[in-house]
Amino acid sequence: MSFLAWIVLGLLAGFIASKIVDRQGSGWAGDILLGVAGAVLGGSFFTLLGIGGAGCIKLHGLLVSVSGAILVLLAFHLIRRVV
Repeated sequence: MSFLAWIVLGLLAGFIASKIVDRQGSGWAGDILLGVAGAVLGGSFFTLLGIGGAGCIKLHGLLVSVSGAILVLLAFHLIRRVV
């Protein structure tokens, strides 16, 4: 997948995950970083399970990326609360 596609998928996944977890966005840059990290985490996790990762901008790839972004966002909030 091209770099631009990862950015678009990351933006969408980060935005959706931000709205699900804390009902407010993290800004464009934060949403992109969160989404790309979530796409990588979700893609790696789903690949380990044998389901397949976030390889394209389709529903499956978006769901994998959003689930990873939700985990990244929850971990971020937990670490921020502890520190």
